[in-house]
Amino acid sequence: MRLAHLGPPGTFGESAASAWAPDAEYVAVASHAAVVESVTSGEADAGVLAIENSIEGSVSETLDLLIHDTDLRIAGEVVVPVEHCLIARPGTSRDELTVVYSHPQALAQCRKYLARVVPAARLEATLSTVAGVERALGETGAAGIGAERAASRLGGEILERSIQDRAGNVTRFVVMAERDAPRSGRDKTSLAFKTAHDRPGTLVEVLSELASRGVNLTKIESRPSRDALGIYVFLLDLEGHREDPLVAEAILRVREKASWLKVFGSYPRA
Repeated sequence: MRLAHLGPPGTFGESAASAWAPDAEYVAVASHAAVVESVTSGEADAGVLAIENSIEGSVSETLDLLIHDTDLRIAGEVVVPVEHCLIARPGTSRDELTVVYSHPQALAQCRKYLARVVPAARLEATLSTVAGVERALGETGAAGIGAERAASRLGGEILERSIQDRAGNVTRFVVMAERDAPRSGRDKTSLAFKTAHDRPGTLVEVLSELASRGVNLTKIESRPSRDALGIYVFLLDLEGHREDPLVAEAILRVREKASWLKVFGSYPRA
């Protein structure tokens, strides 16, 4: 299997790819959109995308890709522990830091630490945590936030470990492929829909189709539809496979009541 992930090597995306398929051939690309393109073009058989973090919540870029930009399916999920480290050139002290580089999610997950320890440092976003560490190692007075493996691969010094704002930080990744997974008996289904925004109760009507059949929701949120201000796409994760009779019936009824519906896929729960 060729498995695409946000690169370069040493990112948490690579950790997710390794956890999902230890024997795969890994394809490191520059962005989440490039992960999708790699699978769509056939360069990779599947790809992993960060979709949710326990501190910062959903990854908007991934949600928007699923809603608007791809017909790939979610075929699996993997949850990766995330320990962020402050990494710099060997011999650098925290007192001399003037800038900290990392992926926007990593910077956000360490917001309190950065405000407390290096309040005067400028925060700059990079395409990945490893890209942030690479940039920091090329500058005086700079640090990057990344994984321990990034420090060991690039020759950086870890100034401090576990700088994320809360212990137990984890990120959920989804595995994107041409087809989703067959029924396993402990599945999850992800989907998105829009309702008529100018009539009261339309969201309740949709959700009642799930509740009345005993289909349990594990997540619900919304994203701007891009159609107009105030119109939203609702995203659901629910227990069960889209081929389970009750889930299939519920999705059919939701499709009848929604103005638009897209099933992202069914897959075994992590």
